[in-house]
Amino acid sequence: MPSAVVILAEGAEEMETVITVDVLRRGEIDVTLAGLAGSDPVTCSRNVMIVPDCSLDDAVKKGPYDVVVCPGGGKGAENLGESSKVKELLSSQEKEGRLIAAVCAAPTALNKHGIAKGSTVTSHPSVKDKLTESYTYSEDRVVQHGKLITSRGPGTCFEFALKIVEDLQGKDKADKLVPPMLVKM
Repeated sequence: MPSAVVILAEGAEEMETVITVDVLRRGEIDVTLAGLAGSDPVTCSRNVMIVPDCSLDDAVKKGPYDVVVCPGGGKGAENLGESSKVKELLSSQEKEGRLIAAVCAAPTALNKHGIAKGSTVTSHPSVKDKLTESYTYSEDRVVQHGKLITSRGPGTCFEFALKIVEDLQGKDKADKLVPPMLVKM
């Protein structure tokens, strides 16, 4: 079974975190929701508390993962971008040719850590200017460039997560998830 780690930082966007975890699990991907600061409940961008499965430190010990997922949210992305642990995990993931996925403001954390420079990406429109010097920018809702998947925000998270499922489990598996979730594609 393919594996994923979703990094949960304080200030993460709730919908981006939960929708992604849920869809990946429906797609039969073994997901670990890892708390950047530990295993305590994390306050997200709209004051929703989410309890991670374990700390990022513990999650890394179980790796490597087929995909590392970075949810957005302004403060969440900032916290991801300031973390040496995240930099180390993303750098290893890139070096080993495994999938990296980032949504909303999280591509700014990739930029800060020097990940996938020169790739085509998308993001929340509010952080576009922070990405255009290092990346080719697209306004598409979901962009895959090699082993990097990026997306725009909460409203694109079903498409984002389904693209990850498609990459790891195949298009047929991803397509079968759409009808029962009533997702409009």
